[in-house]
Amino acid sequence: MNDKNITGDLRLAWRALLAEPAYAAIAILGLGIGLAACLLLLGYVRHAWQYNAAIADVDALYVVKLRNNIDPASPWFDQGPLLLRGVAAATPGVTSATAFVPARPNGAGLSMRVDGRMQELPGLAVMAGFAQTLGLRALAGDVAGTLARPDQLVLTADGARRLFGTGPALGRTLEVQGKLMRVGAVVPANGPTTIPFQALVGVGSVVMDPAFARAMDGASGWWGKMLLRLAPGTRPQGVAAALQAAADGAAVLHDYPAEVKARLAGRRALEIELAPLREAYFDRDVAANHIAQPGERADPVTVGALAGIALLILALAACNYVNLATVRVLRRQREVALRKVLGAPPARIALQFLAESVLVALLATACGLLLAWLALPLFGTLMNRDLGTIVTWANLAAAMLLGCMLGLATAVYPAWTALRVPPRQVLAGRAGTESAAGARWRRALTMLQLASAMAFGAVALAIAWQAAFAMTAPPGFDPAPLLVVDMPEPDWNEPPARGFATAVAALPAVQGVAVSQDAVGRQNAAWMAEMKRPGGASASMDMRPVSAAFFEVYGLRALHGRLYDPRRDRDDDAMPLVLNAVAARALGFADPAAAVGQLVLFPQFDGKVQQKRVVGIAPELRLRSLREPARPVAYALWAAQPTLSVRVRDGADPAAVARVEREVRALWPTYFPAALPKMQPAGAVLAAGYADDQRIGRLLGAATLVALGIAAFGTYALAAHTVQRRTGEIVLRKLYGARRPQIGWLVAREVGGLLLPAALLALPLAALAIERYLSGFVERAPIGGWTLAAALGGTLLVAALAAARHAWVAMRLVPAAALRG
Repeated sequence: MNDKNITGDLRLAWRALLAEPAYAAIAILGLGIGLAACLLLLGYVRHAWQYNAAIADVDALYVVKLRNNIDPASPWFDQGPLLLRGVAAATPGVTSATAFVPARPNGAGLSMRVDGRMQELPGLAVMAGFAQTLGLRALAGDVAGTLARPDQLVLTADGARRLFGTGPALGRTLEVQGKLMRVGAVVPANGPTTIPFQALVGVGSVVMDPAFARAMDGASGWWGKMLLRLAPGTRPQGVAAALQAAADGAAVLHDYPAEVKARLAGRRALEIELAPLREAYFDRDVAANHIAQPGERADPVTVGALAGIALLILALAACNYVNLATVRVLRRQREVALRKVLGAPPARIALQFLAESVLVALLATACGLLLAWLALPLFGTLMNRDLGTIVTWANLAAAMLLGCMLGLATAVYPAWTALRVPPRQVLAGRAGTESAAGARWRRALTMLQLASAMAFGAVALAIAWQAAFAMTAPPGFDPAPLLVVDMPEPDWNEPPARGFATAVAALPAVQGVAVSQDAVGRQNAAWMAEMKRPGGASASMDMRPVSAAFFEVYGLRALHGRLYDPRRDRDDDAMPLVLNAVAARALGFADPAAAVGQLVLFPQFDGKVQQKRVVGIAPELRLRSLREPARPVAYALWAAQPTLSVRVRDGADPAAVARVEREVRALWPTYFPAALPKMQPAGAVLAAGYADDQRIGRLLGAATLVALGIAAFGTYALAAHTVQRRTGEIVLRKLYGARRPQIGWLVAREVGGLLLPAALLALPLAALAIERYLSGFVERAPIGGWTLAAALGGTLLVAALAAARHAWVAMRLVPAAALRG
């Protein structure tokens, strides 16, 4: 009997939806859009919390972190001196310890050629114990044995599919960095992780420089990433203390000038700590250096805020549906009253509306899943993450369960409103109304929808405006005619690199070429050094090795003195030095011009002190993002560098730059046949520093559109209810001569009365959020209050459009027809 009743209620609910297609479409689409946005955002949040979770017994794994107090900025690195690996392995409570570094410099992957087709896979060069420490299990082959062989490599399952398709990979031979190697083992894909790789080689592999394996033994103080697995009950603080003691006592780690020791004032030069690998994805304090980049990281506050936004959007969509359903119940009072008179018990009436809500929620869930699936590739690109793993049967089942729970939750108030319908009053022609408290509650929900859309819009506009400002802020040079090429050679003074640079310079459309340690605006290879005036105090500064043509290629002129000139300076001349004004002041010169011609002392890697003479003061270049103040910079001549900057003659024409890029790509295989080319316009390098800001701005922009859509649906429902509730008043006003604009004003006033409290709630919160975001920049866009005004105006427009239909219905209402109804 119960099953028949449920089936009957669902059938009646289906018929009721078909009878009002406009209501059904608005209800299902409004709830579906909210569900789609919620599912995508929660999928990303779950993806973020799953980083490193697939690693076996990940809670026992710790990353060795180091704080470098020698640098005045005291940056943290997820790296440390490799001599600590042996210390860690011998420390009680450490079951295994390993170390690894990227297999190629500058974050490049391993270039692999299979059947004439070349691909690049992210790869690591690992030391003994890597497989044991990380808990890698082989799908095929022997992992530890493979990594001990110089001519073999390990592939992950997804890496093997990229190279060999669905065929077997074990035992296959391929060309890696121009060397023949064999696949000795295949391991599972490592999922979202802060240790990403699709290929592993040992430090003694044929693709690694032999000197590299010697440096990795730790005696020279070489750095790398270290990973420790601790036994149950072992305190990471105790292990960190043992490593700290070893670092404090290692003479090779403390070869720095007396001035640095004085500046440390008793602090440790290097601070060691252990950080849980499970939490590494949310560690935003890790800085980049020439060893490795931090890789994918996320701000836990941002991820938590996205979870809050997801739930807020879902709540707004649910409130919107409750409003629509309640208005519909009030329109169906006569039907409800008749059912009560005919003997329908309250439970039957409640179940009917429950069935309608659940049916709408299930249809909306199906719609939301379809929309989320269609939007997933775009959303993954927007978030710069591979989110394909969030499409699982478990997640689909969870989404359907969420839809059912949503249907039950949203049925409560409409069912309660139906149960309170007075049959005698309604059938006598006096329509019942919901309680004053209920009406106020629904108006508050609509106001919250408008406030959310307003706040999202204001913050999204501010972030997008600041990101656009940062990307177009003058970098100190014109990036339009410049092309940045990253060369793959580990020693950039070798014939292939020099020959390539010469060949590029000989292209007819190329005006000049120069090399540098890194591109302007990028921090892949930061290097800090101490300099001092004879008899003066030392100063830490960023070192920028460049070739003699660097300033000419970038079109720069000296502020004081002169800059490097390829017709006058040699690329290997150790004497001249160019500073920026900040560096000159850091060295004690009150006027940067006074530094020109003066000697400075520069400590070298072997401990010797070299004299350099300042020949000029360079203009300020935006070497870092607008989040960081200008730092002291010293430009030294040193041509063995990885980054080639190419100046195009007719650089104002984007087609000319694109043509030169094609010509450079054509030259590439002649000099670097075992590597894939990497090049981009200089403007793209500068813009990459603000990619996260662009993504957050676009995400909030999308959230704004969703919130505006939900607010429009809510306003539509409110306007419909207003017209229904005040039909009698509208009729009387028309009978007493009220004109159409006066009638329309009734509806407009009802909706407009919500905008003021919505603005009072949303705009101060948005202003606080904008201020907090902008506080991270040393240079801000001239935003003022226009983003708040634009958000207010946009929300007002959407609300007006949403209420327009019912305002028009009210204005066209015929009193005679209304009285007959």
